[in-house]
Amino acid sequence: MQARRVPRTRSANNENGDENTVATNTRLTRAKAASLSTNGQKASVVITKKTTAALATKTALATKTTNATAAVAPANRKRAALGDVSNVHKIESNGVGEKKAVKKVTKATSTTTTKSATNGVTKTTRTTRAAPIKAAVVEDAKKKDPAVRSKKRPAPSKVKEEEEAGEDTENRDSGLAVKAKAGASVKVAEEVTRQPAAKRPRIAKTAAEVEGWEDLDAEDAEDPLMVSEYVNEIFEYLKKLEPETQPNPTYMDDQIDLKWQMRGILVDWLVEVHTRFRLLPETLFLSVNIVDRFLTNKIVMLDKLELVGVTAMFIAAKYEEVFSPHVQYFRHVADDGFTEEEILRAERFILSTLDYNLSYPNPMNFLRRISKADQYDFQTRTFAKYLMEISLLDHRFLEYLPSHVGAAAMYMARMMLDRGPWDENLIHFSDYTEEQVLPVFRLMIDYLIRPVKHQAFFKKYASKKFMKASLHARDWAKKNAKAHGVDTELATRDLYQDDDAAY
Repeated sequence: MQARRVPRTRSANNENGDENTVATNTRLTRAKAASLSTNGQKASVVITKKTTAALATKTALATKTTNATAAVAPANRKRAALGDVSNVHKIESNGVGEKKAVKKVTKATSTTTTKSATNGVTKTTRTTRAAPIKAAVVEDAKKKDPAVRSKKRPAPSKVKEEEEAGEDTENRDSGLAVKAKAGASVKVAEEVTRQPAAKRPRIAKTAAEVEGWEDLDAEDAEDPLMVSEYVNEIFEYLKKLEPETQPNPTYMDDQIDLKWQMRGILVDWLVEVHTRFRLLPETLFLSVNIVDRFLTNKIVMLDKLELVGVTAMFIAAKYEEVFSPHVQYFRHVADDGFTEEEILRAERFILSTLDYNLSYPNPMNFLRRISKADQYDFQTRTFAKYLMEISLLDHRFLEYLPSHVGAAAMYMARMMLDRGPWDENLIHFSDYTEEQVLPVFRLMIDYLIRPVKHQAFFKKYASKKFMKASLHARDWAKKNAKAHGVDTELATRDLYQDDDAAY
């Protein structure tokens, strides 16, 4: 008699061995189908709300009012004041990881902006002041007399100071030798000239000669984002690029229709536009560098200065941002003083003048490097950012390299917050000793003790998001200016008072 075969039961597991697949009955019933459809509708509603909020936030740059705008934009959304709008929402954690976080935020905004263009959602409020050059300076603008321009004192330079110091030393030594020969023998003169080594002035060590620093890059050997194997070569390359992208610190002498005060008003307005567009800090530094390098090579009339500033930020946003604002937004912030065709034509002209060289190592790159030796203290870096942006508005900083400005900003921020001395680690990672930092440090104090000249810049860093850095820095500078060898009589003198007298 043949044995009866027992039927095999099929397992509900996935044949590919998927651990996430549940080993249960996979039959789809009407109840399951109804629940799935309900959950799908809820998810779609949530996505719609998030997308609408993101669209309303990103489209704050539009300017034209429409009826559809009021219907779609959420009514209960609070609009931040201009002074509180900043890049702080892009959280900064550490050197290279900070850059990665910024990129993620920018990519998200670019996606929402594309959707907003499809759905037609816009924001109508525009508070940026436009055309400050024409409103504030046109009345005082006068053509310079060539005879007067030729009598202006030249700006100081390190080369001239070193030559004068060398000439004074030679004259002093030669005069001493003449007196020795007149009053005594030649042997006495030789003894006076040959001073013992103990009495000779001590020469300060350079940053490369300082020892005792710690290799903090070894801690990041396992982190591929910190590129500890190449970080030293990267910053050596950036140091070589600094002189190539440095503008002429006295280029205003060649301009016929412009003064340093007009440049300060333009940069202050660019700070306001940069804050409203919520762009990266690198975009602002590159914008001002493009303006200065272009004015170094070309003579610009007063009525075209604002066009140069708007176009420079338009170019910098394309270079630094993942999603740059459209050209129509820059046309609107300029109060429609220029057409889009004029901005695009100016873009081609500026790029050709600069030979398409936009590889500018801004102070933010060096500040992040120095922050490694400062244990990435967030408060110190916030105050240092404010001090670095002073170099954008004050033309006297043009003769200093970006790495020098970044080191001085960190030095002053640590002194204000009582973070300790300028030790060996800070010297090594900044490549500047305390003696080298002091000239830029005193120049920052000189700017802070003077009356507030750039309102948009002061208002930006007076907000809580930036820890009211502009208020605290000015109070500290006025209390400690005399102790650091800065003339306190400058507290009542305007920044451009000497500049106006020269003209």
